[in-house]
Amino acid sequence: MATLLDKIFGSPVFTWWNSATFGTRLFTSRKGVKVGEDKEGNIYYKEKNGPRRWVIYKNGPVEASRVPAEWHGWLHYTVDVPPSEQPPVVKDWEKDHLPNLTGTMAAYAPAGSKRIQGDRAATTSDYEAWKP
Repeated sequence: MATLLDKIFGSPVFTWWNSATFGTRLFTSRKGVKVGEDKEGNIYYKEKNGPRRWVIYKNGPVEASRVPAEWHGWLHYTVDVPPSEQPPVVKDWEKDHLPNLTGTMAAYAPAGSKRIQGDRAATTSDYEAWKP
């Protein structure tokens, strides 16, 4: 539920898990330079006269696993040139980026899990009741 301050400023003032806070948006408008955007719509910035780099997520939770590998390298100073200026070479065996799916219905669940219908395969460590 949005607070009155959120409605006034147009973004969360005191929370960061749904979007960028008011302070981040203010800093971005004053000192940020847009560097590029990824396929998901996340926008990447760098400081005009400084070393900082950051991302503002388009929609959804603020989750670091939503940053693709090429932008992750730029954010963490592994590469100096952003992917918007020099796209990385994509090999035919590379898969598309997936965010962290833990806690969602798309997360991995092994056979026998309560989320998946069916029986678990028997193992040698299964309990067998003692019969006198």
